[in-house]
Amino acid sequence: MSEAFLQGLLGEIVLVAFKLSLPMLVAGLGVGLLISILQAVTQIQEQTLTFVPKVVAVAVIMLVAGPWMLNTLLAFTVEVYGQIPNMTAGGG
Repeated sequence: MSEAFLQGLLGEIVLVAFKLSLPMLVAGLGVGLLISILQAVTQIQEQTLTFVPKVVAVAVIMLVAGPWMLNTLLAFTVEVYGQIPNMTAGGG
């Protein structure tokens, strides 16, 4: 198993993790920003007000993007399993 192979695999792992987490992070950030603006305009400074809308937004994103996320993760897993012969000492 070469260093270049491991670097390539690590790069793919980071890319897949980024692709899978980005929709939920963007949804949480967007909802948090909207709630913060609403709190600033209305001068309601309740700290727990942002939690529930963020959780709901992330849950909706997971329901909508769940099949895509699962297919992405399964494709990556199949690709990694296909690389197992290259990971062994005699595989190349």
